[in-house]
Amino acid sequence: MTKHIIWDWNGTLFHDIDAVVGATNEVFRPYALPEMTADGFRAVYTRPIWVAYERMLGRPLDEGEWELLDTGFHEHYFRLSAACGLAADAELSLMSWTGTQSLCSMAPHGHLVPIVESFGITRHFTRVDGLHGTTGGEKAAHMAAHLAAIGVDARHVLVIGDSVDDGLAARHVGARAVLYTGGMTTRAELAETGFPVVDTLAEALDHA
Repeated sequence: MTKHIIWDWNGTLFHDIDAVVGATNEVFRPYALPEMTADGFRAVYTRPIWVAYERMLGRPLDEGEWELLDTGFHEHYFRLSAACGLAADAELSLMSWTGTQSLCSMAPHGHLVPIVESFGITRHFTRVDGLHGTTGGEKAAHMAAHLAAIGVDARHVLVIGDSVDDGLAARHVGARAVLYTGGMTTRAELAETGFPVVDTLAEALDHA
């Protein structure tokens, strides 16, 4: 029985695929790569993010290159994401869940908290956790720390996210997951995890 939902932010509650793709195109402009579409980005996206970048370049990143790309990406992303909004049914889904819920994101914590507050939805969450420190890695350890902080038995937790990494993080802590197609990952890759795949957040709640 699900008592608590842990939501992902980017690509799940926050519909920011256009900002992600736009920022990625901007940061790779000096490399003279063809501009990517959302589908093109989904075809290469993975975590850790530097692996996706290596896929795009067709080579390993040089020493120090990841840090420069990551800094540049976030500069463009923060600017472009100002025009993005919540997923179409995000607020209704948050309001309709009668158990507890929290937010665990790989976004920088200092950026995450104000933007969540700007949408007036902070009241729905018992805890909001972004990253303190290096971004771009895998979510499993961050999810484990979040779960420990909220003090909920993983057997009663449903993770809702848009990436394979969300599913792997849920499996790492012993929680269930539902994966949403509105974000960064193709349906085919999400389905390969073995977790249910849905096209709306409302559908995700059906699995709770």
